[in-house]
Amino acid sequence: MEIKELLQGVKDGRVSVAEAERTLANLPYEDLGYARLDHHRAMRCGFPETVFCQGKADKFLVEIYRRLLEKNEAVLGTRATEHQYRLVRETIPDVEYDPISRILKVERSPRPKKGCVAVCSAGTADVPVAEEAAQTAEFFGCQVERIYDVGVAGLHRLLAQRERIRRANCVIAVAGMEGALATVIGGLVEHPVIAVPTSVGYGASFQGLSALLTMLNSCANGVGVVNIDNGYGAAYLAAQINGLAAGEVQNSGVAADAAQHNEFVTDGTRLGEPVEDAAKQEG
Repeated sequence: MEIKELLQGVKDGRVSVAEAERTLANLPYEDLGYARLDHHRAMRCGFPETVFCQGKADKFLVEIYRRLLEKNEAVLGTRATEHQYRLVRETIPDVEYDPISRILKVERSPRPKKGCVAVCSAGTADVPVAEEAAQTAEFFGCQVERIYDVGVAGLHRLLAQRERIRRANCVIAVAGMEGALATVIGGLVEHPVIAVPTSVGYGASFQGLSALLTMLNSCANGVGVVNIDNGYGAAYLAAQINGLAAGEVQNSGVAADAAQHNEFVTDGTRLGEPVEDAAKQEG
């Protein structure tokens, strides 16, 4: 169905607003030949497409940022270099770059900050990954509490911050070497902990593999693990958790509409049976 036909259908009453929204959520991407830009990802998933800058050709990167900004008021990029920043700035003067996190972003209409996500790092060497997580979470509308250099080698440093950590709806634990920080935090808080192993460490750390295996084998409950150095992935998940804790529906109505039509009950009714149909059977 073409957009014009769809909108006319809504106007005439032949198409409901909810049906139109579901249709719009699946509109095609923009095909640039070398990239297919998913302009409707925010409608489907709650957050817009993020640009992974590392390895992209200069002319591709600039055009991707320019095209995304035509449809959005904000664009987030990760793993960017100083060279890429200068290049994009020639076309987009208000682009911002942080050399520590390597975040390259444009925020013309920043999201209001809500809830709380705590980002904890074991050591100062882990801060680049922690900052990628912190700044990504802020970009996605989270209030962020930064708690750095609280590794288990000086456990008293972490324990002194436990009240700040406990107030968060979600905790991101960033650690290299043996990666024990996530397990310790998992034993102190009631909310989800997202563990991020980093490639920080000496030879036998195997560029973060030792921390990854430690986190995957955590004996603490409620600890999930993302890939090595993936602060962005941890922040994305944390933003979703934070949004749920704040009672927000990120999906512009699409998720809420789906939930309304797919509620399930298990008390006395068949698993997977819609609530509405179950009520009719009971009547």
